[in-house]
Amino acid sequence: MHSYSISARRDDANGSVARVCEALVVLDTSLPGRVDALNPVKLLLAALAACIIKGVKRSAPMLKFDFSGVSVSLIAERQDASPKLMAISYVLSVDTTESDYQLELLHTNVRKYGTISNTLAGSVALNGIVRQG
Repeated sequence: MHSYSISARRDDANGSVARVCEALVVLDTSLPGRVDALNPVKLLLAALAACIIKGVKRSAPMLKFDFSGVSVSLIAERQDASPKLMAISYVLSVDTTESDYQLELLHTNVRKYGTISNTLAGSVALNGIVRQG
């Protein structure tokens, strides 16, 4: 079992900062919103994006999967009353010449072994596709 910890503090009426190891993440905790910081939903999507990309990097050597780049685009659907995420969808684009079968196998492994993706899939509809790209 592993444990993770961060600390966060409110800087002022417009935002907060989270300290993680040596990194600082600016958080949008203001009511009107900020364009220069991550609000809670965007922070969650960023964590999922990192999980997916890391999953590709982790799974590729085991599958002998060759790629030169990877990107992921995510969209979250939010319900207003009571506020919660209803669905998250993503498109995983992998720069590769591998077959469609290998690409789907990679995607299966990314979904199977992702800490954040597995956690979210237990509480919200999580759907994604993989493509060469």
